[in-house]
Amino acid sequence: MSSQSKISKEKIILGIDPGTNVMGFGIIQIKGISITMISMGSIQMKDGDHADKLKRIFEKTLELVDNYMPDEVALEAPFYGKNVQSMLKLGRAQGVSMAAALYRNTPITEYSPRKIKQSITGSGAASKEQVAGMLQSILKIDQLPKHLDATDGLAVALCHHYQSTNIISGGSKKGWASFISQNPNRVK
Repeated sequence: MSSQSKISKEKIILGIDPGTNVMGFGIIQIKGISITMISMGSIQMKDGDHADKLKRIFEKTLELVDNYMPDEVALEAPFYGKNVQSMLKLGRAQGVSMAAALYRNTPITEYSPRKIKQSITGSGAASKEQVAGMLQSILKIDQLPKHLDATDGLAVALCHHYQSTNIISGGSKKGWASFISQNPNRVK
């Protein structure tokens, strides 16, 4: 497939920032080289025990997949912190979102928080506010949401688009040898 046909493909990407208290999500549509935000939001899950929260994460992810029919789902991977219990809970939340997407046969990809921030702002150490500000500029968002978990979910979707769209190699990550064999006229 040529680079042009990959660029012109239309697709919808659902990005999820899983959490046991707040789950952020963002949905973008790619048409050619145009990127449009379809929706973003956050789901508050302060009440209930851990099992109830996991059930709600699964149900909400299924609802998002069923309503928007994304071609791909991207998730933020849990980061490694000092609190093992928190990391385990985040890992379960991510796993439940993954299971819901896979239940609907939607491909999934995960990205580290650092990779997401770097893709959006150029700095892996960017703050939530910096990421939100850059998304506001890139996607022409009029007003940012109250909870930045929503923009975190949107950032995951946009990161996935940036990572899966490698114009130089036609979307392939096979390296220079593949590029040279596919583009002999571009090598001097």
